[in-house]
Amino acid sequence: MNIDGLVPWSSDWLWSLPLSVATVVIHVLGLNLIRGRFHAVLERATVRTLSLISVLLMAATTLSLTILHGFEAAMWASAFRLLGALPDKKTAMLYSLNAMTTFGHSGYNVEGPWHLMGALEALNGWILFGLSTAFLYAINQRVWKLAPELQQKMLIRQEVLKVSTF
Repeated sequence: MNIDGLVPWSSDWLWSLPLSVATVVIHVLGLNLIRGRFHAVLERATVRTLSLISVLLMAATTLSLTILHGFEAAMWASAFRLLGALPDKKTAMLYSLNAMTTFGHSGYNVEGPWHLMGALEALNGWILFGLSTAFLYAINQRVWKLAPELQQKMLIRQEVLKVSTF
């Protein structure tokens, strides 16, 4: 039985929806892992080191997110290769990154029956990049909130030292 006869582009949806869900789950797990590492390092920060640590953490977070997005694009690229929609791994990865980022200038197209799947990957990319953007914003908010807290703790320690020396 040909499933495409039931609903136009049904195969695209049957492949794209599980891929979308899988990449979002992987993305959320990756964000939780990154967040845990971020907070573990940030807890060691002092007023003096906060600026440097926050810059290094943002750089590491950005690198980690880029690797995470690349892995997710590779999942889509593998599906395109498995389906025979693209001729080789390199082309599939380039196409997938272009679709996921909605850049779209690679010059490659998937084979006819899989056109909608490329658009669905772009939709998935919007969701993933939205999660990443919200995550980076939350991380920045955490650092900005921490600076006054560290300064307050330092002032309290100084007051305690003054009182204890009398």
